[in-house]
Amino acid sequence: MAVQLNHTIVPARDDKESARFLADILGLADPVYSEPFQIVRLSNDVALDVMQVDGPVPAGHYAFLVDDAEFDEILDRVRARGLTYWADPFHRHPGRTNDWFGGRGAYFEDPSGHNLEIMTRASDAGR
Repeated sequence: MAVQLNHTIVPARDDKESARFLADILGLADPVYSEPFQIVRLSNDVALDVMQVDGPVPAGHYAFLVDDAEFDEILDRVRARGLTYWADPFHRHPGRTNDWFGGRGAYFEDPSGHNLEIMTRASDAGR
């Protein structure tokens, strides 16, 4: 069997709020509770196991490869919520998208401060 990512834990201040945000903004199925996680399943069967933590939440980065139509739909939902989005991971170019790797990309934050990225083309660096 080839090595594949199965799941990752996403720490959150409010697990239900963060899981619902991820599912809604990305257009995914409702989160499923499996103690102690709110599980958000991606279309490639990778699970984001959202876990409530006490105290500060260390900011993480989660990147999602989407097609052009999904990119437009997600960005529309980001805009509809009045969220700031950026063209870069350092948040220097607000309200813009990038055209890296021959596609489009954008960054925005979830309720716990994680840096979320949507992109239509993945980098081939390291291949």
